[in-house]
Amino acid sequence: MFNKFKPYLIVLISLISLFFIIIFSTDSELILLDPKGPVGAVQKDLIMLSIYYMIAIMVVVLGFFTIILFKYRSSKKNSDYKPDMHGSTFLEIIWTLIPVLIVIALSIPNTKALYELREAPKATAHKDPIVIHATAVDWKWIFSYPEEGIETVNYVNVPEDHPILFKVTAADSMASFWVPQIGGQIYGMPGMVNDLYLQADEPGTYDGRNSNFTGEGMTHQTFDFVALKEDKYEDWVKDAQSNEPKLTEETYEKLMLPETVDKMTFSSTHLAFVDHGKNSEYAMAIRQKFGLDTTVGGADKDAMSSHEHMDMEGHEDMDHDDSKKKEDDHEDHGSHEH
Repeated sequence: MFNKFKPYLIVLISLISLFFIIIFSTDSELILLDPKGPVGAVQKDLIMLSIYYMIAIMVVVLGFFTIILFKYRSSKKNSDYKPDMHGSTFLEIIWTLIPVLIVIALSIPNTKALYELREAPKATAHKDPIVIHATAVDWKWIFSYPEEGIETVNYVNVPEDHPILFKVTAADSMASFWVPQIGGQIYGMPGMVNDLYLQADEPGTYDGRNSNFTGEGMTHQTFDFVALKEDKYEDWVKDAQSNEPKLTEETYEKLMLPETVDKMTFSSTHLAFVDHGKNSEYAMAIRQKFGLDTTVGGADKDAMSSHEHMDMEGHEDMDHDDSKKKEDDHEDHGSHEH
C-alpha cells in the first residue's frame, strides 16, 4: 500500500519543504538582492537570471515527472508503456542539446558582465577613481590610500557616487575581499595584486569580510565599508592627515601577527617600506622575528598564543606594571618588618 503512494508522497513532501523555505526566508535580510552600487546591481541581475533559469528548469522537470507518474501508474489499465523499448536517437539529441543551450544562455550575460566590471562604472567614468590598496592579514584588513597618505585598519571610508579602484592583495593566507551590498568578491594572494572597481550610490555603513577560510580567526576578519557624502569624506581625509599618528614600521610589524585588532587610523601608509604585491615573504619573516612558528602545524598554535605574548604591547606593559607593583609592595613589607 505504501509503495503505491510513495511517489506522490515524495512530491508532496518536496512541495511542503519548498513552501516553508519560502515562508521562513521572507523575514531574512537578503542583502545580496539589495545592492547599493552599480557593481552589486549587475551581480544581482546575474543571480536573478540564474534563479529564473533554475525555476523554469524545475517547473519543466517536475511537470514531466508528474505526467510520467500519472500516465504510467501501475493501476492504469491498457497502458502504452513499452518496457522493452531502448535507444532513441531523437531523445538523446534533445536531452544533450538542452543543457548546452542553457549553458550558452547563461554564459553570454556572464561574459559581458565580466568585461564590463573590469572597468570603472560607466555612470561615473568621467571621475578619476580613488585608489585604495586592500591587504588581508590573519585576521584583519588593512587599507592604504597612497594618494592621500592615509592608512586604516578594519574600516575603509569612501565618497558616494565615486569609483573606487581596490588593489587587493594579502600578506599571508589567500583571502577573499567581499562587500555583499556593494560588490565583489575577489581573491587577494601574497605576491599578487587583483584590481576591483566598486562604487557606493548611497551613504551608509556596509558589512565587508573575508569570505575565504583562513583559520578559526577568519570569522572575525571583517571590516566596515563606510560611504560618506563628498564633503564629509574630504573632511575626514584632512582630519586624518592632520591629527592621526604616523605608521611606523615597528607598529606595522605587530599588525603582521595572526590576531584580531580594533579599528586604527594612521597618517602614512606601509607602502613606504613594503609592497605585499611584490614581497610575499614579509609577514612570515616578521613572525619568525617574533619567534612564531610559521610552519603549517605551528601556525594555529601560535595564533592562539599570540594574544598572550604580543597583544599590541598592551599585555606586556600591564605585566611590567604588575611586577613592578609587587616589587614595591615587597620592599614596603620588608621595611616594616625591619
